Amino acid sequence: MITADLYIRVSTDEQADKGYSQRDQDERLQRHCQQQGIIIRKIIYEDHSAKSFNRPEWKKMLTEYKGRSRSKPNLILFTKWDRFSRKAADAYAMIGLLNTYGVEPRAIEQPLDLSVPESKVILAIYLATPEVENDRRSLNVISGMRRARKEGRYMGVAPFGYKNRITENHEKYIAVHPENAALVRWVFEEIAANRYNTHQIWRMAQKKGFKRSLSQFWRLIQNPVYMGKIFIHAFKNEEEMVVDGLHEPLISEALFYEVQDLLMDRSKTKPVKKAKVVSDKCLPLRNFLICPDCGGMLTGSASLGRQKDKSYHYYHCRNKCKARFKADELNLAFEEHLRKLVPTPETANLFRQTVMSAVNGEVSGAKSIKSQLLDEIQYLTDKIAKARDLLIAGDLEPEDFKAIKNDCGRKIVVLEARVTEVQTSRGGIDKTLDQALKNLTKLYFLYKHGSIIQKRRIIDWTYPENMLFDGTNCPNGNSNPVIKLISALDADLAENKNGTSNQNDQMYRKVEVARVELASKHNRR
Repeated sequence: MITADLYIRVSTDEQADKGYSQRDQDERLQRHCQQQGIIIRKIIYEDHSAKSFNRPEWKKMLTEYKGRSRSKPNLILFTKWDRFSRKAADAYAMIGLLNTYGVEPRAIEQPLDLSVPESKVILAIYLATPEVENDRRSLNVISGMRRARKEGRYMGVAPFGYKNRITENHEKYIAVHPENAALVRWVFEEIAANRYNTHQIWRMAQKKGFKRSLSQFWRLIQNPVYMGKIFIHAFKNEEEMVVDGLHEPLISEALFYEVQDLLMDRSKTKPVKKAKVVSDKCLPLRNFLICPDCGGMLTGSASLGRQKDKSYHYYHCRNKCKARFKADELNLAFEEHLRKLVPTPETANLFRQTVMSAVNGEVSGAKSIKSQLLDEIQYLTDKIAKARDLLIAGDLEPEDFKAIKNDCGRKIVVLEARVTEVQTSRGGIDKTLDQALKNLTKLYFLYKHGSIIQKRRIIDWTYPENMLFDGTNCPNGNSNPVIKLISALDADLAENKNGTSNQNDQMYRKVEVARVELASKHNRR
């Protein structure tokens, strides 16, 4: 009496694409067994791909066959050989294994006598056909995805800052996620500001809602999708490329490449230690002060007094110096110093005139700068064209041409980004400047009533480098250029009011020098 196990396999994608169903296979197999007088021992249902034999139900069945059970079937039946396997090499190996167990695999709609050697040729065709179909389908998918990327469409799960959406025409695209997009912009701007190292910014981003690992953070800040570009990997004879995306960029190309250059510079040099953004609320100046005795950094700590429920805060040296300052007195002295930095209406007006003069000077020179950038882009484009001519003539190796093209292509992208950032008009500088002056007039108020994080950011902005300050004199350090200019203008106005200087042109010469300094620093950025 011949017994058989019925093997019914269908995966979700096959059922959707080709209309396979377990019920249809079940009916055909049972009808075959009734016609041939074969006793059905059991029916095995599998919902798994046939790309390999690593299938749950198939492995259970093999374990049962291996156990030398007397109720082992003579046959294992399936409708077609593609239900058995889609890989020819794996199928031959599995047929040999089943023969050692005394079980013969058989496809009822593609019958073969495997004892006849010539049948193996036909079996190879049956097995190779679905394998070719799989390979063709895979190649079509890859080609379709590359074509979509070349058209500017982002494929796959949307990166942080975006969300997946589908149009009415069932076309997929990525749209801006408002909250996450704001966080992405903040990350790039913080890195470009170069106030904190990358690890610190990642920690700060986590507190703002970026619940991802450090490695994912690194992939984020190096992903060109945020500047509106799509990166396409090299494939066969096609080189890797970056194309314009159809999605909305979150940052400018100039900001993206500025961050990449900064990250590259950080990897080459030893990172500069920056003061942490967090600190005890009673010690806002900690790690911003230089020890007057040894030149080291002043830290801060609290000491318990005679009354254990009250503590006293001090700034003191990290080394074995005796430099020690009461935190309350030094904090009040620094607040008073900030209060003096607030510009008077006259100083603010003169500062506005100075900045606008610098902006007008930059706008007049922007056209020449833009022209120089365009000339350099044209030079690099001509260089690629000449290299291509040499390649066609056989005077240049393909590897050398590829290197020249990649090097010039990256430089062209950077230069094009700089061209778009060159301001050939004043734009909205008036409103921006008015808002900046308004914030400067509130500098003391914002510091006095701000949180510890806001206070330390104000200190870092006012004095980007560490300062020497004992509470009795003005801080000795390299202050922000804006603060320097305001202080110089305020001092000159005070001299004129007191009648100590009758040379008005001297003040304007200082203003002109400050204007040139601001303009040159802006150009370097």
